[in-house]
Amino acid sequence: MVPVATAREGPDLNIVLSCPECKVFPPELAERFAEGDVVCALCGLVLSNKVVDTRSEWRTFSNDDQNGGDPSRVGEASNPLLDGNQLSTMIGYGQNDTTRMGKELNKAQSKSIVDKKDNALQAAYAKISMMCDAAQLPKIVQDGAKQAYKLSYDEKALKGKSQESILAAVIVVGCRKAQVDRTFKEICTLTSVPKKEIGRVFVVIKKIIEEKSLQSNNRFQVQENIQSSQTSAEDLIRRFCSHLGLGIQLSNAAEHIAKRCKEVGVLAGRSPITIAAAVIYMVVVVFKADIPPSKIAEKLGVSDGTIKTSYRFLFDNKDQLLDPSWLESGRIKMEDIPKN
Repeated sequence: MVPVATAREGPDLNIVLSCPECKVFPPELAERFAEGDVVCALCGLVLSNKVVDTRSEWRTFSNDDQNGGDPSRVGEASNPLLDGNQLSTMIGYGQNDTTRMGKELNKAQSKSIVDKKDNALQAAYAKISMMCDAAQLPKIVQDGAKQAYKLSYDEKALKGKSQESILAAVIVVGCRKAQVDRTFKEICTLTSVPKKEIGRVFVVIKKIIEEKSLQSNNRFQVQENIQSSQTSAEDLIRRFCSHLGLGIQLSNAAEHIAKRCKEVGVLAGRSPITIAAAVIYMVVVVFKADIPPSKIAEKLGVSDGTIKTSYRFLFDNKDQLLDPSWLESGRIKMEDIPKN
């Protein structure tokens, strides 16, 4: 039997809307949402009208208001870092309001509906943002620090600890989560909190975050793998070289020597900043860069004596630390490297 062709249902997808004047394929069309028309982008001929606008219909009337307010049709997005639902109505008053009634009503309503806990959280978030901006930390660090502060604030496990130490510790947590390496010494300089106190509070907050990450009903996405070990020297090399104005080639060389120090075990037990300072000084000496050790000591916060003492250990193991390709290319010579 010969099958009987059935009528096709639905739109014909082979039909292409094109301009009859330009006759360009593929057609260059533009949709004008204000008029609801589809026009040819080349000649401006209207090809279709009454097109339904499927974009979001949210609007704001801030330009139409003469009193300086913003009577939007929808409110702000809820902030998960605050406990309130942020959907309450506020009594506003205009700048040209001759009576004090509107201002007094606004003040009375603020006292009755504003949550004191949210006020405390917002004040802490403002301090975190100010400290992160002072240290030139990215916004992802600020968000991680605020999230850690909210979790520790809800648990109330840090009673008796100073506000400054908690803020310093959550900034460290934000740096570790965002993999933006900062040492305890740098955070200590930023917040004027002792390094040991920051470490104690950091351990408590890290424990709280790990416990929260195991709960299925946690309202935040908390990372479990917050680095608890000390920041390594190779993580700090790039940033310190940038502060000293060293080029990309010297930065790569310093990073190579720092990795070899870790593999060989040279300067084991020294602080990461000390190792980074000694490695940078060795690169400056080997490649004959015009940077005095006093400038390295000033930028990294390490004394000249510490840098030169650590450099002697690097000099004794220079055969294992330096890349053989540097010698083969003639960029450096072993006999030209000074001992001090």
